[in-house]
Amino acid sequence: MNSTNSPVRRRRPAPTAVRSLATAVTLAAALALSACGGDSDPLSSGSGGCDGDTNKITIGSANFPESETVANVYAEALRANGFAIDTKLNIGSREAYIPALRDCSIGLIPDYTGNLLQYLDKSATATAAEQVNQALTTALGDQLAMGAPAPGEDSDAVVVTRATADKWNLQTIADLAPHAAEVSFGAPAEFAERPGGLPGLKNNYGLAIAEDKFVPIGDGGGPATVRALTSGQVTAADIFTTAPAIKENNLVVLADPKHNFPAQNVAPVFNAKKKSDKATAVLDAVSAKLTTAELISLNEAVSGTTKTEPAAAAKAWVAAQGLNKPTG
Repeated sequence: MNSTNSPVRRRRPAPTAVRSLATAVTLAAALALSACGGDSDPLSSGSGGCDGDTNKITIGSANFPESETVANVYAEALRANGFAIDTKLNIGSREAYIPALRDCSIGLIPDYTGNLLQYLDKSATATAAEQVNQALTTALGDQLAMGAPAPGEDSDAVVVTRATADKWNLQTIADLAPHAAEVSFGAPAEFAERPGGLPGLKNNYGLAIAEDKFVPIGDGGGPATVRALTSGQVTAADIFTTAPAIKENNLVVLADPKHNFPAQNVAPVFNAKKKSDKATAVLDAVSAKLTTAELISLNEAVSGTTKTEPAAAAKAWVAAQGLNKPTG
Protein backbone atom coordinates (compact mmCIF):
# COMPACT_ATOMS: atom_id res chain seq x y z
CA MET A 1 0.00 0.00 0.00
CA ASN A 2 1.28 3.46 -0.86
CA SER A 3 0.39 6.81 0.61
CA THR A 4 -0.92 9.44 -1.75
CA ASN A 5 2.34 11.38 -1.57
CA SER A 6 4.41 8.34 -2.55
CA PRO A 7 3.35 7.50 -6.12
CA VAL A 8 4.64 4.30 -7.64
CA ARG A 9 6.05 4.61 -11.14
CA ARG A 10 4.43 2.39 -13.73
CA ARG A 11 6.83 -0.21 -15.06
CA ARG A 12 7.26 -1.87 -18.40
CA PRO A 13 5.96 -5.44 -18.46
CA ALA A 14 8.75 -7.72 -17.29
CA PRO A 15 9.91 -10.69 -19.40
CA THR A 16 8.00 -13.87 -18.66
CA ALA A 17 10.74 -15.48 -16.57
CA VAL A 18 11.24 -12.48 -14.32
CA ARG A 19 7.51 -11.82 -14.08
CA SER A 20 6.90 -15.45 -13.10
CA LEU A 21 9.64 -15.23 -10.51
CA ALA A 22 8.15 -12.07 -9.05
CA THR A 23 4.76 -13.76 -8.81
CA ALA A 24 6.22 -16.86 -7.17
CA VAL A 25 8.29 -14.91 -4.69
CA THR A 26 5.42 -12.62 -3.78
CA LEU A 27 3.20 -15.67 -3.19
CA ALA A 28 5.90 -17.28 -1.06
CA ALA A 29 6.18 -14.15 1.05
CA ALA A 30 2.42 -14.00 1.50
CA LEU A 31 2.31 -17.65 2.56
CA ALA A 32 5.16 -17.07 5.00
CA LEU A 33 3.31 -14.21 6.63
CA SER A 34 0.12 -16.24 6.73
CA ALA A 35 1.95 -19.06 8.44
CA CYS A 36 3.10 -16.66 11.12
CA GLY A 37 -0.53 -15.93 11.94
CA GLY A 38 -0.58 -12.30 10.79
CA ASP A 39 -3.92 -10.75 9.94
CA SER A 40 -4.55 -10.21 6.24
CA ASP A 41 -5.64 -6.70 7.21
CA PRO A 42 -4.34 -5.95 10.71
CA LEU A 43 -5.85 -2.46 10.67
CA SER A 44 -9.36 -3.86 10.26
CA SER A 45 -9.70 -5.09 13.85
CA GLY A 46 -8.95 -4.03 17.39
CA SER A 47 -9.23 -0.69 19.10
CA GLY A 48 -7.64 2.49 17.82
CA GLY A 49 -8.19 6.18 17.72
CA CYS A 50 -6.84 9.02 19.81
CA ASP A 51 -9.40 9.22 22.59
CA GLY A 52 -7.24 11.28 24.94
CA ASP A 53 -6.34 8.30 27.14
CA THR A 54 -2.53 8.10 26.97
CA ASN A 55 -2.60 5.00 29.16
CA LYS A 56 -4.25 3.04 26.34
CA ILE A 57 -2.02 2.42 23.33
CA THR A 58 -2.34 0.29 20.20
CA ILE A 59 1.10 -0.84 19.03
CA GLY A 60 1.76 -1.72 15.40
CA SER A 61 4.60 -3.33 13.51
CA ALA A 62 5.88 -3.58 9.96
CA ASN A 63 5.66 -6.89 8.10
CA PHE A 64 8.96 -8.50 9.07
CA PRO A 65 10.00 -10.45 12.19
CA GLU A 66 12.33 -7.92 13.83
CA SER A 67 9.70 -5.19 13.75
CA GLU A 68 7.09 -7.57 15.18
CA THR A 69 9.51 -8.68 17.91
CA VAL A 70 10.45 -5.15 18.96
CA ALA A 71 6.76 -4.15 18.93
CA ASN A 72 6.12 -7.03 21.35
CA VAL A 73 9.05 -5.87 23.51
CA TYR A 74 7.42 -2.43 23.75
CA ALA A 75 4.08 -4.06 24.57
CA GLU A 76 5.52 -6.23 27.36
CA ALA A 77 7.40 -3.36 28.99
CA LEU A 78 4.43 -1.01 28.81
CA ARG A 79 2.02 -3.60 30.21
CA ALA A 80 4.41 -4.11 33.14
CA ASN A 81 3.97 -0.41 33.84
CA GLY A 82 0.18 -0.45 33.87
CA PHE A 83 -0.60 0.48 30.26
CA ALA A 84 -3.56 -1.07 28.46
CA ILE A 85 -2.00 -2.42 25.27
CA ASP A 86 -3.53 -3.71 22.03
CA THR A 87 -1.44 -4.81 19.04
CA LYS A 88 -1.91 -4.65 15.27
CA LEU A 89 1.08 -6.46 13.82
CA ASN A 90 2.36 -7.13 10.28
CA ILE A 91 0.73 -3.99 8.90
CA GLY A 92 3.08 -3.69 5.94
CA SER A 93 5.64 -1.15 4.82
CA ARG A 94 6.13 2.43 5.98
CA GLU A 95 3.83 3.53 3.17
CA ALA A 96 1.02 1.74 5.02
CA TYR A 97 1.82 2.19 8.71
CA ILE A 98 2.77 5.88 8.81
CA PRO A 99 -0.70 6.93 7.59
CA ALA A 100 -2.15 4.53 10.19
CA LEU A 101 0.00 6.18 12.87
CA ARG A 102 -1.09 9.64 11.77
CA ASP A 103 -4.80 8.80 11.85
CA CYS A 104 -4.33 6.96 15.17
CA SER A 105 -5.35 3.54 13.89
CA ILE A 106 -2.21 2.73 15.85
CA GLY A 107 -0.56 4.86 18.52
CA LEU A 108 3.01 3.53 18.54
CA ILE A 109 5.37 1.57 16.30
CA PRO A 110 9.10 0.76 16.24
CA ASP A 111 10.88 2.33 13.29
CA TYR A 112 14.36 2.96 11.93
CA THR A 113 15.65 6.51 12.07
CA GLY A 114 17.35 6.86 8.69
CA ASN A 115 14.64 5.32 6.56
CA LEU A 116 11.95 7.15 8.50
CA LEU A 117 13.70 10.46 7.85
CA GLN A 118 13.98 9.75 4.13
CA TYR A 119 10.32 8.76 3.99
CA LEU A 120 9.20 11.95 5.73
CA ASP A 121 11.65 14.27 3.96
CA LYS A 122 12.63 13.16 0.46
CA SER A 123 15.29 15.89 0.32
CA ALA A 124 17.03 14.78 3.54
CA THR A 125 20.77 14.21 3.19
CA ALA A 126 21.75 13.33 6.78
CA THR A 127 23.45 9.97 7.21
CA ALA A 128 25.26 10.05 10.58
CA ALA A 129 23.14 9.04 13.58
CA GLU A 130 23.24 12.39 15.36
CA GLN A 131 22.44 14.30 12.18
CA VAL A 132 19.59 11.95 11.35
CA ASN A 133 18.08 12.31 14.82
CA GLN A 134 18.25 16.11 14.66
CA ALA A 135 16.63 16.20 11.24
CA LEU A 136 13.88 13.83 12.41
CA THR A 137 12.86 16.29 15.13
CA THR A 138 11.69 18.64 12.39
CA ALA A 139 10.48 16.03 9.90
CA LEU A 140 8.11 14.37 12.39
CA GLY A 141 5.97 17.50 12.46
CA ASP A 142 3.10 17.97 14.91
CA GLN A 143 1.38 14.61 14.40
CA LEU A 144 4.28 12.30 15.24
CA ALA A 145 6.76 12.12 18.13
CA MET A 146 9.74 9.91 18.91
CA GLY A 147 11.30 8.44 22.03
CA ALA A 148 15.05 8.03 22.47
CA PRO A 149 16.62 5.95 19.68
CA ALA A 150 18.30 2.75 20.79
CA PRO A 151 22.02 2.23 20.24
CA GLY A 152 20.99 -0.86 18.30
CA GLU A 153 21.06 -0.37 14.54
CA ASP A 154 19.71 -2.50 11.73
CA SER A 155 20.62 -1.10 8.34
CA ASP A 156 19.63 -2.11 4.85
CA ALA A 157 22.52 -3.72 2.98
CA VAL A 158 23.33 -5.01 -0.47
CA VAL A 159 23.97 -8.72 0.06
CA VAL A 160 25.30 -11.38 -2.32
CA THR A 161 26.25 -15.02 -2.01
CA ARG A 162 29.82 -16.01 -1.23
CA ALA A 163 30.05 -17.57 -4.71
CA THR A 164 29.08 -14.27 -6.37
CA ALA A 165 31.46 -12.28 -4.19
CA ASP A 166 34.33 -14.64 -5.05
CA LYS A 167 33.47 -14.77 -8.76
CA TRP A 168 33.53 -10.98 -9.18
CA ASN A 169 35.91 -10.16 -6.31
CA LEU A 170 33.26 -8.06 -4.58
CA GLN A 171 33.96 -6.09 -1.42
CA THR A 172 31.91 -2.90 -1.83
CA ILE A 173 28.73 -1.93 -3.64
CA ALA A 174 30.89 -0.08 -6.17
CA ASP A 175 32.52 -3.40 -7.12
CA LEU A 176 29.13 -4.70 -8.22
CA ALA A 177 28.45 -1.77 -10.57
CA PRO A 178 30.51 -3.06 -13.56
CA HIS A 179 28.36 -6.19 -13.52
CA ALA A 180 25.02 -4.35 -13.32
CA ALA A 181 23.75 -5.71 -16.64
CA GLU A 182 24.00 -9.23 -15.20
CA VAL A 183 22.45 -8.39 -11.83
CA SER A 184 18.87 -9.17 -10.87
CA PHE A 185 18.02 -7.46 -7.59
CA GLY A 186 15.49 -8.58 -4.99
CA ALA A 187 13.96 -6.11 -2.53
CA PRO A 188 10.61 -4.74 -1.30
CA ALA A 189 8.67 -2.97 -4.05
CA GLU A 190 9.18 0.47 -2.46
CA PHE A 191 12.98 0.00 -2.68
CA ALA A 192 12.66 0.93 -6.36
CA GLU A 193 11.61 4.47 -5.43
CA ARG A 194 13.18 5.25 -2.06
CA PRO A 195 16.20 7.60 -2.11
CA GLY A 196 18.35 4.96 -0.43
CA GLY A 197 17.08 2.24 -2.76
CA LEU A 198 17.77 1.86 -6.47
CA PRO A 199 18.07 5.65 -7.04
CA GLY A 200 20.74 5.91 -4.34
CA LEU A 201 22.66 2.87 -5.57
CA LYS A 202 22.78 4.40 -9.04
CA ASN A 203 23.70 7.91 -7.88
CA ASN A 204 26.30 6.86 -5.31
CA TYR A 205 27.86 3.82 -6.94
CA GLY A 206 26.78 3.70 -10.57
CA LEU A 207 24.88 0.48 -9.88
CA ALA A 208 22.05 0.83 -12.39
CA ILE A 209 19.53 -2.00 -12.12
CA ALA A 210 17.28 -2.34 -15.17
CA GLU A 211 13.54 -2.23 -14.51
CA ASP A 212 13.08 -5.77 -15.80
CA LYS A 213 15.88 -6.98 -13.49
CA PHE A 214 14.22 -5.69 -10.31
CA VAL A 215 12.26 -8.39 -8.49
CA PRO A 216 9.84 -7.08 -5.83
CA ILE A 217 9.78 -9.38 -2.79
CA GLY A 218 7.36 -8.41 -0.05
CA ASP A 219 8.88 -9.94 3.09
CA GLY A 220 11.32 -7.17 4.08
CA GLY A 221 14.51 -9.13 3.47
CA GLY A 222 13.13 -12.24 5.13
CA PRO A 223 13.03 -15.94 4.19
CA ALA A 224 11.59 -15.46 0.70
CA THR A 225 14.30 -12.93 -0.12
CA VAL A 226 17.03 -15.20 1.24
CA ARG A 227 15.67 -18.18 -0.75
CA ALA A 228 15.62 -16.11 -3.93
CA LEU A 229 19.25 -15.13 -3.33
CA THR A 230 20.66 -18.49 -2.28
CA SER A 231 18.85 -20.33 -5.09
CA GLY A 232 20.27 -17.96 -7.71
CA GLN A 233 16.92 -16.50 -8.67
CA VAL A 234 18.34 -13.06 -7.87
CA THR A 235 21.99 -11.99 -7.85
CA ALA A 236 21.83 -9.43 -5.04
CA ALA A 237 19.26 -8.47 -2.45
CA ASP A 238 18.37 -5.90 0.18
CA ILE A 239 18.70 -7.71 3.52
CA PHE A 240 18.95 -6.17 6.99
CA THR A 241 22.37 -6.37 8.64
CA THR A 242 21.03 -8.06 11.80
CA ALA A 243 19.42 -10.95 9.88
CA PRO A 244 20.63 -14.33 11.22
CA ALA A 245 20.36 -15.64 7.64
CA ILE A 246 23.51 -13.74 6.68
CA LYS A 247 25.70 -15.86 8.94
CA GLU A 248 23.66 -19.03 8.49
CA ASN A 249 24.02 -18.93 4.68
CA ASN A 250 27.57 -17.50 4.51
CA LEU A 251 26.26 -14.44 2.67
CA VAL A 252 28.40 -11.38 2.03
CA VAL A 253 27.38 -7.83 2.98
CA LEU A 254 28.94 -5.38 0.52
CA ALA A 255 30.51 -2.36 2.20
CA ASP A 256 28.75 1.01 1.84
CA PRO A 257 31.57 3.58 2.21
CA LYS A 258 29.46 6.41 0.76
CA HIS A 259 26.69 5.82 3.32
CA ASN A 260 23.97 5.25 0.76
CA PHE A 261 22.06 3.65 3.62
CA PRO A 262 21.85 6.13 6.52
CA ALA A 263 22.03 5.34 10.24
CA GLN A 264 19.15 3.05 11.18
CA ASN A 265 18.78 3.11 14.94
CA VAL A 266 15.60 1.54 16.30
CA ALA A 267 13.27 4.11 17.86
CA PRO A 268 9.70 4.16 19.22
CA VAL A 269 7.51 6.48 17.14
CA PHE A 270 4.20 7.70 18.56
CA ASN A 271 1.17 9.47 17.36
CA ALA A 272 1.91 12.67 19.29
CA LYS A 273 -1.40 12.44 21.17
CA LYS A 274 -0.36 9.07 22.63
CA LYS A 275 3.09 10.13 23.83
CA SER A 276 3.31 10.73 27.57
CA ASP A 277 6.15 11.22 30.03
CA LYS A 278 5.39 7.83 31.58
CA ALA A 279 5.40 5.94 28.27
CA THR A 280 8.56 7.77 27.19
CA ALA A 281 10.35 6.80 30.40
CA VAL A 282 9.42 3.13 29.93
CA LEU A 283 10.52 3.02 26.31
CA ASP A 284 13.70 5.00 26.96
CA ALA A 285 14.63 2.26 29.44
CA VAL A 286 13.92 -0.35 26.76
CA SER A 287 15.94 1.53 24.15
CA ALA A 288 18.94 1.79 26.47
CA LYS A 289 19.12 -2.02 26.57
CA LEU A 290 18.46 -2.58 22.87
CA THR A 291 21.98 -2.76 21.46
CA THR A 292 22.84 -4.18 18.04
CA ALA A 293 24.03 -7.37 19.75
CA GLU A 294 20.68 -7.69 21.52
CA LEU A 295 18.81 -7.15 18.24
CA ILE A 296 20.82 -9.95 16.66
CA SER A 297 20.09 -12.17 19.67
CA LEU A 298 16.36 -11.52 19.37
CA ASN A 299 16.46 -12.18 15.64
CA GLU A 300 18.34 -15.43 16.16
CA ALA A 301 15.67 -16.56 18.62
CA VAL A 302 12.85 -15.76 16.19
CA SER A 303 14.38 -16.47 12.78
CA GLY A 304 17.17 -18.89 13.67
CA THR A 305 16.98 -22.61 14.37
CA THR A 306 14.72 -22.36 17.44
CA LYS A 307 11.98 -20.43 15.61
CA THR A 308 10.59 -18.86 18.79
CA GLU A 309 7.40 -16.86 18.29
CA PRO A 310 8.10 -13.09 18.39
CA ALA A 311 5.79 -12.56 21.38
CA ALA A 312 7.51 -15.32 23.38
CA ALA A 313 11.00 -14.11 22.45
CA ALA A 314 10.03 -10.56 23.45
CA LYS A 315 8.59 -11.68 26.79
CA ALA A 316 11.74 -13.67 27.63
CA TRP A 317 14.01 -10.78 26.64
CA VAL A 318 12.06 -8.21 28.66
CA ALA A 319 12.29 -10.45 31.73
CA ALA A 320 16.00 -11.12 31.22
CA GLN A 321 16.65 -7.35 31.02
CA GLY A 322 14.66 -6.64 34.18
CA LEU A 323 12.09 -4.62 32.25
CA ASN A 324 9.10 -6.73 33.31
CA LYS A 325 8.43 -4.57 36.36
CA PRO A 326 7.51 -0.91 36.87
CA THR A 327 10.19 1.52 35.75
CA GLY A 328 11.56 3.82 38.45
